[in-house]
Amino acid sequence: MQRRHFIACGIAACSLPLVHAQAPLPTGPVRIVVGFSPGGGTDVMARVIAQKLATLWGVPVTVENKAGAGGVIAADYVAKQPGDGSTLLMTNISNHAIAPALYPSLPYVVERDFTPLMLVGVTPNLLICNTSQPARTLPDIVALCRAKPGAVTFGSAGAGASQHMATELFKLRANVDALHIPYKGSAPMLTDLIGGQIHYSFETMTSATPHVASGKLVAIAQTRPQRSRAQPNVPTVAELGYPGFDASTWYGLVGPARMPAATVQRMNEDFNKVLAMPDVAEKLASYGAEDGGGTAAKFAEFIATEKDKWAKVVKDAKVTV
Repeated sequence: MQRRHFIACGIAACSLPLVHAQAPLPTGPVRIVVGFSPGGGTDVMARVIAQKLATLWGVPVTVENKAGAGGVIAADYVAKQPGDGSTLLMTNISNHAIAPALYPSLPYVVERDFTPLMLVGVTPNLLICNTSQPARTLPDIVALCRAKPGAVTFGSAGAGASQHMATELFKLRANVDALHIPYKGSAPMLTDLIGGQIHYSFETMTSATPHVASGKLVAIAQTRPQRSRAQPNVPTVAELGYPGFDASTWYGLVGPARMPAATVQRMNEDFNKVLAMPDVAEKLASYGAEDGGGTAAKFAEFIATEKDKWAKVVKDAKVTV
């Protein structure tokens, strides 16, 4: 388990009683739980926001990593915590939209056991490979998969993670067979991808971008219908012959069920303030995170739509874990 603390000090800390008099925020430390290892997209998003919240709220904000099962372990843990706002989950597509269709005995029910707070951002995934990979265009990858069915490997942050489902959608649309290799998070998967132990990954843009920028990995295509402003020169899968292809990753903050309405409202307002801070907006934009913010109700509707979408992919691709 990895932890990192962001502690406010000075004026913010001195004004603590006033801050908590304004609305029912937690009076003690706040934890943001992440279901993946440090260095992945979900973890990066959580740490950017945690640092600002610590200053804004005048309390320590801890990012706590509980990796495993595509984020399900972390989600189940948060679902069992008190609904006082002291424990939040930086959720994403994996544990809130994909897992309900993928795991018949999922230990939580998304609508019953969580309180949506705010959508943080939506990013493309990047189809990436290392610089020694000979097939470095989408048509070449499709041809390779057809020439070597079941032998071309695609890594992911875990079974049911967004990279996994992007791979399954690609296999469906391109009518190819490839081998999915799950890891416990993006960081170890990227290490093996750079080292040549696996061939490709539909990695989140958030965690792939630094390695592409450094020249260690090559960006081949991106998976939202339109090009991200952060990667304007990388074509979309849709452009390359698969119209409508959309395998976006998204991140959002939720709490356990039964959080007080006033707490939900105040947290949502403060999260929106954080996203509007110029340095935060610039950081998220650099990772391709767009369309974040808005109300808690809007986020709840978004989650429901995503659940329906990925349930169909799981069924059509006959995905099992």
